[in-house]
Amino acid sequence: MAPTTATETVEKPPKTEAPPKLSDMEGSIDQITFEQILEMDDEDDRDFSHGIVFGFFDQAESTFEKMEKALKEKKLAELSSLGHFLKGSSATLGLSKVKDACEKIQHYGARKDETGTNDEPDENVCLVNIEKTLLECKKDYKEVEDFLRRYYGESPSS
Repeated sequence: MAPTTATETVEKPPKTEAPPKLSDMEGSIDQITFEQILEMDDEDDRDFSHGIVFGFFDQAESTFEKMEKALKEKKLAELSSLGHFLKGSSATLGLSKVKDACEKIQHYGARKDETGTNDEPDENVCLVNIEKTLLECKKDYKEVEDFLRRYYGESPSS
């Protein structure tokens, strides 16, 4: 009988996912704008930008809830105002797609087309456009939220 040899099992180190890069989100996050926020961080931590970004998450979630309520209640002026508010916050962080969608919501709420140049007299057309744009906006928001959570070393939201 031949002697048996023990085979060593070598444990492989766990795969570490490379940290996401801002360039991965080109089109969704304006890299130059976001990097201006990062420049305000201390060299050894990202506490400042983390606070701004995660504060935005809370603000966006709250604003989306208000938009849903205003949409059900057919309050175009309120939707315009909420769109304007979230447009500014998302622009500050360079969240381009979210900003653009919020601007459309602002225009639709003001009874305008998506560019804000032509009047839209039919309230129902405005409401349908807002509903569609809000769905797109929330999808785009979720994408950047998950990316930014990973960027800051946290798990994406559920």
